[in-house]
Amino acid sequence: MENLGLLINELRKLKNEAAWVEFKHDNYDPQMIGEDISALANSATLCEKNCAYMIWGIDDATHEIVGTDYDLQSLKKGDQELENWLRSLLSNNADFSYEPINMPEGRVGVLIIQKALNMPVSFKKADYIRVGSYTKKLNEFPALQSQLWDRLRNERFEERYAKYDLQREEALDYLEIGSYFELMGIRQPIDPEGVLHYLIEENCVVKQDNGLYAITNLGAILFAKKLTDFDRLARKAIRVVLYEGNNKLHMLKEEISGRGYAVRFDELIRFIGAMLPSEEVIENGLRSTVALYPTLAVREAIANALIHQDFSVSGTGPTVEIFENRIEITNSGTPLVDINRIVDNPPKSRNEKMAQLMRRLGICEELGTGWDKMIISCEAKLLPAPKINLYEDSTRVTLFSHIAYSNLSVEDKIWACYLHACIKYIQGEQLTNSSLRDRFGLKDSAAANISRLIKDAVERKLIKPLDPTTAPRYMKYIPIWA
Repeated sequence: MENLGLLINELRKLKNEAAWVEFKHDNYDPQMIGEDISALANSATLCEKNCAYMIWGIDDATHEIVGTDYDLQSLKKGDQELENWLRSLLSNNADFSYEPINMPEGRVGVLIIQKALNMPVSFKKADYIRVGSYTKKLNEFPALQSQLWDRLRNERFEERYAKYDLQREEALDYLEIGSYFELMGIRQPIDPEGVLHYLIEENCVVKQDNGLYAITNLGAILFAKKLTDFDRLARKAIRVVLYEGNNKLHMLKEEISGRGYAVRFDELIRFIGAMLPSEEVIENGLRSTVALYPTLAVREAIANALIHQDFSVSGTGPTVEIFENRIEITNSGTPLVDINRIVDNPPKSRNEKMAQLMRRLGICEELGTGWDKMIISCEAKLLPAPKINLYEDSTRVTLFSHIAYSNLSVEDKIWACYLHACIKYIQGEQLTNSSLRDRFGLKDSAAANISRLIKDAVERKLIKPLDPTTAPRYMKYIPIWA
């Protein structure tokens, strides 16, 4: 961290320990550190501070530098490194880094703790808070707990500062300004003040009360020249991995995009497209190369992963993994809508400002149509339906290359049947035996197999007859929620 010595000396000027600052000499008790990280992160949010600090080598009474004989990064809890032990017991939204520095009076260690986002930071599944100079359990102080939740509900990731106290030229130099104007189709002003006008209007840059400028997370994540310039966002870079075969045993290629999402997006889609398998077809005597995956589905799946990720989950970013028979796109966080209603429900995003700006930049489809287009484009190529898997703190969308109907699992067939019914319904149509055969590219002779599939989907309460009194031959089906 730049100017770490200046930060330490400014914090030493505090008359008393604040709720977001804790001074220590050589106390490295693991349980205490874990509880204090939770308390300081939550107190930083409550006090409207971006960070909290735990500093070793400072006398907690006089605030004089007395030095510390230890280094947090070298300590262990049992056979495990102390830092890893702490991270394993803290909630996923705990975000901190340790910085040692040699001051003239002695060695000082600074634990820089990011404020809590979305929910309180917990340690061993308990929430803590600072009350005066003491760390207490949050549930013992209902008034503070209520105030903290009010702050958390009104906090938006996009509005937080990624870098602050910058001169105008510094702020502009961190961002690829030309990309914004190119994507928006606007002529770029020659005057820096004119450029700043647009960035401030988009909330990518903010003018601070002291007259200096801050780059918001929104501006940095979309337009950064280098995400590594922004400490908290470096791990949010998009990672693309190509594997040999259908497992992760042999990695053939890896690329981590270090630029902002908007700056890199179209180039990223082309890069991924070049790694995807294709086939040559001859039509009317002309040879052409045809992609095995619909570009629209790939583009929308990746855009969704970027937009809907949970930025409060630290240490991980969006990942695109390419196998011989599938593409897996993973992001942190789980959907805010029921995946069974992902086609018809109005979409919800944790990052509304980012979603809105990315759509205006033309990076993704219009609000609410992304999954429709993914499903329709996969059906058009007779591919299996896109699949969604939910994990504790992440979501994975899988796009498959061609799999013969006879080789599809029962679950995949039923899921494709359900999504087909959803798409038909929003188009003002209904699923029929014939439409489902067409969706899978099957002949009329497969009607009996499709009838059994429809029956299974009805029994699982995913679809229902439009009119149960209709003769079986003319039966039409709609989603169960319709």
